[in-house]
Amino acid sequence: MVQTSVSMALKAYSLGWKCATPLLKLNSRLRDGWEQRTLSGGLPAPAHIWMQAASGGEAYLAWEVLKNLKSPFSESLRVLVTTNTLQGYETLFRAADDINGRKTGLAIQPWYFPFDDPDLMDRVVDHVRPKLALILETELWPGFLSACKKSEVNILLANGRMSTKSLAGYLTWPDLFRAVSPNTIMAVSEADGRRFGTLFGREKVWVMPNIKFDRMADAAPMARKNNPLKKLISPKSTFTVFGSVRRQEELEVTKLAAGLMRERPTTILGLFPRHMHHMKIWETAMNSAGLNWIHRSRLNGPALPGTVILWDAFGELVPAYGLAQAAFVGGSLAPLGGQNFLEPLTCGVTPVTGPHWKNFAWVGKDIFDSGLTVEAKDWQAAQNALISILDKTPARRNVAKLAKEYIADHKGGAKAVCKQVADFLNKD
Repeated sequence: MVQTSVSMALKAYSLGWKCATPLLKLNSRLRDGWEQRTLSGGLPAPAHIWMQAASGGEAYLAWEVLKNLKSPFSESLRVLVTTNTLQGYETLFRAADDINGRKTGLAIQPWYFPFDDPDLMDRVVDHVRPKLALILETELWPGFLSACKKSEVNILLANGRMSTKSLAGYLTWPDLFRAVSPNTIMAVSEADGRRFGTLFGREKVWVMPNIKFDRMADAAPMARKNNPLKKLISPKSTFTVFGSVRRQEELEVTKLAAGLMRERPTTILGLFPRHMHHMKIWETAMNSAGLNWIHRSRLNGPALPGTVILWDAFGELVPAYGLAQAAFVGGSLAPLGGQNFLEPLTCGVTPVTGPHWKNFAWVGKDIFDSGLTVEAKDWQAAQNALISILDKTPARRNVAKLAKEYIADHKGGAKAVCKQVADFLNKD
């Protein structure tokens, strides 16, 4: 009965893909790599491992795993690494150049992840013939998983994350996902592990260190002389960064900005929206609070004290943390899961975050208990914490040193994954 239900579900799923594929070409983001996504330009080369990294963030995790991977064979270990996005593909391409150039016995082939039509996936899995499918974070594509099961390919899901919302979605089709379940799941926290266990069975799940700690192990403060933003912020200025703030917390962040500027009127505030297309919202918010602001793109010299800089340039958040005395990390004053508070910490700044940071539960509660990061219950508590840090700013070098020690104690995820990969490959 269950087998029939799963078979019918996959047939319906395949029909949906066949109907949708012609329309998907209208999506500008999917045109990149179209021939690889549809296999119309040919097939990837056979590989021992097929590693799937959904987008840019997961692609960097894949790179970290590849650095630690070793061939258990006399021949080169062939790895097909796929992704769904242009950013991910560009990252994997750089990773392939790096790893192949090291001549460590690995041969890396980057590729776009084919559309998940089960017929398409059966074809490509049958051609690639991997011994292991390694999925990073949470990429539960039924067509891919089903094709791996048919070809008796072992499936390892590593650095796994599973939100309550995602679990609810998968449980609307439980028989299907249980039928194509990974052999082993390595979750990044006990909470994630429990959710995976609810879907797939707890006996398949164990907890690992997050590979993101490995990625940050070498992070260190940037010397001012090397900082590309040094001409915008005078060394005599007090500079505070609001990093990756979200439109859903606009009211709280605006109150926080206004309160901070009222209490410390000579502070320069760099406000970085998480999504640049919401810049107009922040312009309106700053106007409503009566704050003086300027776009980063119009700033040609040192910012004046008492100015809010609305950062309309990409890729400058980390250098800004490198010049700041204090930082608030957004996505945390509304139930949005929070943003990365490890970034300012590795730059030598004690970060302040709101109460909503469940997306980073893998970092561990002890980071707050140790005082490395401050959790504020609301915008007023965040304001008080920022003022306290500005009044008595810890030495950047000391903060960075403690952060490095914390990260060193929690890294090891990439090596744990590689050990599990070796165990699977050596089974045959």
